[in-house]
Amino acid sequence: MENRIQRFLLTAVLLGTAATAFAADNAVSPTRANQVIEPDLQRRETKVPKIDAQDFEVGAYYGMLSIQDFGSNPVMGATLAYHVTEDIFLEAEYGRSKGDKTSFEKLSGGANLLSDSDREYTYYSVDVGWNVLPGEVFFGKRAFNSSFYLIGGVGGTEFAGDSAFTVNVGAGFRLLLNDWLAWRIDARDYLFNRNIFGEKDHANNLELRTGFSVYF
Repeated sequence: MENRIQRFLLTAVLLGTAATAFAADNAVSPTRANQVIEPDLQRRETKVPKIDAQDFEVGAYYGMLSIQDFGSNPVMGATLAYHVTEDIFLEAEYGRSKGDKTSFEKLSGGANLLSDSDREYTYYSVDVGWNVLPGEVFFGKRAFNSSFYLIGGVGGTEFAGDSAFTVNVGAGFRLLLNDWLAWRIDARDYLFNRNIFGEKDHANNLELRTGFSVYF
């Protein structure tokens, strides 16, 4: 009987010793645990230029204007904008171009529909813009604020010795190069009624332009 009790106690002691050694072997120190869950990451530093606190933006542009029936011609102009909020801005613009000869004038060899002074094309408008897709553009380690916007408004066009009420719609992209200078590219369509060929018709004049603007 005593031998059985001694064997039982000896077996229990051996099992307890083995369990303790196994637990100690598998224990993870706090230092090792921290090393596992805290990887050594090198984070990239980026610099993002921010728009100046001023709300006014003045700019100049150059591009091509397709005057319906009078060819595609260089156009230049200026803009003045006021940023009401981060998403909405108001803009006034003024531009100048000059119409080319029509196909009929070129083929006829001498009959001119318009004088040189009447070919001068000027327009102005007051527009409302909406920044629909603000974001960032990355060049290497440098990030630049950008926005894609929709714009439209009303104004007037002087061409062929006449003045016409004009509606314009379009879209543009603005890239902020630093806290006061931006690069812009715009596409517009200027729509108005005219009476050049003896009857009224509807004209679509497409424009593609680019330029720079400053904030103040």
